[in-house]
Amino acid sequence: MHPTAMEVLPTLRRSLLVALALLLTACPRPSRTPPAGGDTGEDVPTGDPFPKRPAVEARKDATADAALAQARQTAQATPDKKKAAEAYLSVRKAYPATTAGQDALYQAGVLFFESKDYVNARKSFNELLFENPLYNQAEDAKRKLALSAMEVGAYRDAYQTLSSLAERAEGAEREQLLRDAARAAEGAGLYGQSLTLAVEQAGQAKTQQERDAAVARVEALVEGRADFVDIARVAEGLPASNPAWPVLTFKLARVYYHLREWTRLEETLNRFLAEAPQSPFAPQARELLARATRRVEAKPKTVGVLLPMTGRYQPIGEAVLRGIQLGLEGSDIELVVKDTQGDVNKTGQAMEQLAFDDGAIAVLGPLLGDDSKRAALVAEELQLPLLTMTRQEGVTDLGPYVFRNMLTNAAQADAIADYAINVKGYKKFALLYPNIPYGVELADSFWDQVTERGGVVRGAERYSHDQTTFTTEAKKLVGRYYLEDRGDYVEGVRDLQGENLDAFRRRKALEKVKSGVEPIIDFEAIFMPDDWRRVSLVAPALAVEDIVTNACDPRDLERIRKTTGKKELKTVTLFGANQWSSPKGRSGLPELIERGGKFVTCSVYVDGFFVDSQRPATRTFVRKYREAYKQETGKDPGLLEAIGYDSGRMLRQLVEKKEGGPRTRAQMRDALSNLKDFDGATGRTSFNEKREAVKQLFLLSIDNKGVTEINVDKEREKAASGGSGS
Repeated sequence: MHPTAMEVLPTLRRSLLVALALLLTACPRPSRTPPAGGDTGEDVPTGDPFPKRPAVEARKDATADAALAQARQTAQATPDKKKAAEAYLSVRKAYPATTAGQDALYQAGVLFFESKDYVNARKSFNELLFENPLYNQAEDAKRKLALSAMEVGAYRDAYQTLSSLAERAEGAEREQLLRDAARAAEGAGLYGQSLTLAVEQAGQAKTQQERDAAVARVEALVEGRADFVDIARVAEGLPASNPAWPVLTFKLARVYYHLREWTRLEETLNRFLAEAPQSPFAPQARELLARATRRVEAKPKTVGVLLPMTGRYQPIGEAVLRGIQLGLEGSDIELVVKDTQGDVNKTGQAMEQLAFDDGAIAVLGPLLGDDSKRAALVAEELQLPLLTMTRQEGVTDLGPYVFRNMLTNAAQADAIADYAINVKGYKKFALLYPNIPYGVELADSFWDQVTERGGVVRGAERYSHDQTTFTTEAKKLVGRYYLEDRGDYVEGVRDLQGENLDAFRRRKALEKVKSGVEPIIDFEAIFMPDDWRRVSLVAPALAVEDIVTNACDPRDLERIRKTTGKKELKTVTLFGANQWSSPKGRSGLPELIERGGKFVTCSVYVDGFFVDSQRPATRTFVRKYREAYKQETGKDPGLLEAIGYDSGRMLRQLVEKKEGGPRTRAQMRDALSNLKDFDGATGRTSFNEKREAVKQLFLLSIDNKGVTEINVDKEREKAASGGSGS
């Protein structure tokens, strides 16, 4: 059954935001046309703009009539129509409240109109019709007034007058008025009114030429001018016999397609093909109907992949794909790989192809933040499960068909805070981080996690992303930068005032006072979410300010005690995030250790994958990867390869279930939602209620021999039993 306008319009309004977000149709202008059953509140010209009764009671006057006759003779003898019009206006000026004065005003308007002086023509006719809307030539005056208004760009006034005249006209005159009114409405941007008039003209056309012209105007209006609501309103109740019906109906079907209103789309297309099987749009309509039908036809063993396989992000796309292929090795699952090229629009198109053309039961990827947002929007609209591998926060909030398996900033902050507070027993922290999104987001998340667990942040310092020296930040952390706020420093300077010292000795004495100011280390740990290169520069700067970070080395601690003469040392643990992971240098140790030396030993950082982990699932993955790709790439696997491997194996495990895997996309979504304790290379994984992968991350400790994985469970048991976690 064909939907009514009252049913269609609310649907379109509800879905408009989604359509705009996907950028699948031209951006429509706001409608100025009140839809059926309601007022939009727009200022739309309606009705006759002129009074219903004369504002001036004109009288018959013999002298005025004689003057009008003289003006007529003068006008006929004058070839210049503007000068002739002035002759009539002189009569109007001399005898304003007479019938002759009104006749003179009309004649002047006609002459101005004929001479294309539309401004004065409009002025004359407006004045005449305001005084006497019942003037015997009022209809002609109104038409010329409207055409004059159109010529000077006053399209709204022209439309108002012409549409009013057309309501009372018949035959050829009405048809011409409708054409003029449509032109005025389009000029004024009143595309809803213009569409209504064009459709009416198409239905009343007498010749094929007139019909084709009207239909062409309708087609031009529905393609990017008239908005969704206008199209639905005009299409409502329009008989299929109207030549414009196929244009409107097919456009409405395309709107439903873009808005994912599948039921209405199929109803509209089926009616279209039944009523207009020979329409030029019929082949497209059949393809659109077939495409809509295919959206629910999933192939249980076809998995789509969205990755940047060319362009600047090609290396990371290839890394993830190697992991996916390794995870599916030996299975009969068909991978359909789409190259997103790191382009948002190509990502959206590829997602639609996987749904409509390839029949994918689920999709893996993308990686990049904006690509993942677009893919997630389309996934939700087409109800196609998407397991994305982006770090973009909040991507799973876009709908129940969107999942994420990737190390996030929030997960890292949570893991470090949990270990530092609940295992190590620390309560007081400082933050030192770069002013880039990665650093700021991690610092903010860590601060929140510390506060939630009852800890406190004693200090926070931010530095530029390209900074290479960190003396200032280190001094600020321990209270040695703003010395005028330190009582011990102020007192030391005051003592110098009474001594009779020359400039050199005074300077040396002042430097001694400064160096004697003790650092205020009121924190037990420092969180530094930055790249390993920068960390290797920051850590030594902290040591200069007497922040002892290598607390796990007894020999080094003893050396520091002897050097400083302090028996009790205040030690601080450095914590970091996944960008602390570094490649191995010439010595075979990670470059972070080669560059940072003793200043980074005893530190702890978190990552989503550790190639030297002793976890069985991780070791299995590393062995398989080395056998398959080490000769080709010359490198060990990293987080991207491991995430791709686990994501591929998750889908494989669900598809190859002994009792039968998911047959539909909805079943695949439910299966992913219920996935628990999947034992993968990146940890034992489950999806929480927000469809985020939850897993035990890798806590890694640094010593002078390299990086080792911390057995968090054992340390937690030790801490719970009263043993020292330090």
